[in-house]
Amino acid sequence: MDREAWDRRHRDKGFVWHLDPNRFLVPEVEGLTPGRALDLAAGAGRNAVWMAVRGWAVTAVDWSEVALDKGRLLAAHHAVTVDWVLADLQEWEPPPRAFGLVVVTYLQPAAEMRALVWRQAAGAVAPGGRLIVIGHDAANLTEGWGGPQDPAHLYTAQEVAEVVGEELEVARAERVLRREDTDEGVFHAVDNIVVAVRR
Repeated sequence: MDREAWDRRHRDKGFVWHLDPNRFLVPEVEGLTPGRALDLAAGAGRNAVWMAVRGWAVTAVDWSEVALDKGRLLAAHHAVTVDWVLADLQEWEPPPRAFGLVVVTYLQPAAEMRALVWRQAAGAVAPGGRLIVIGHDAANLTEGWGGPQDPAHLYTAQEVAEVVGEELEVARAERVLRREDTDEGVFHAVDNIVVAVRR
C-alpha cells in the first residue's frame, strides 16, 4: 500500500483504529522509567500519545500526513507534546543509540523493507534500552482473524528475533492471541511480540 492509499484510509474514517494503546505494548512499558521513545510507523499516534502521557519524550514517525494530523489532535486533547516526523522509513534513519524505548507496531510491508526498519529500530536503542516489535503473525492467515491476507506481508516472531538479535539481546519472542469482539461475534487474531534489549 502506498502513501496516498494510507492517506485515504486515514481520511475516510475518524480514527482507523481505536484510541487505546496496543494491549501488548502496555504491560511491556508500564514500570519503565520514562526517557526518550521512538514510535516508528506511528499512524495516528495512539501509542505515541499514551507514552507521552506517561512522561516519555516521544518522537513519532509516519509517512501519512493525514495520520500525523490526527495524532496532533490526539496529543492536544491529552495536553502532551510529541515530536511528529513525516518520513518514509525506507529513507529516514533514526539517530543511533539515542532512545530508551523504540516501538514498531503492525508494520507489515514486504520482507526486505521490514527487515530494514527492524535493523534501524535496533540501532536506535540506547544502552539499557529496549525495542518492542508487535505485528500480525504468519499463522494468522490460517489460524486467526483479520489482518493482511497476503502472506508476503506476514511474519513470525523468530524472523524479527533473527534480525534484531544481530545487535540486541532478545528477551521475548512469541505468538500472542488478540481477542476482538465484533458485531459478528468474538474472534481471535494471531499476533507476535518481540522484546529485545541493549545491555
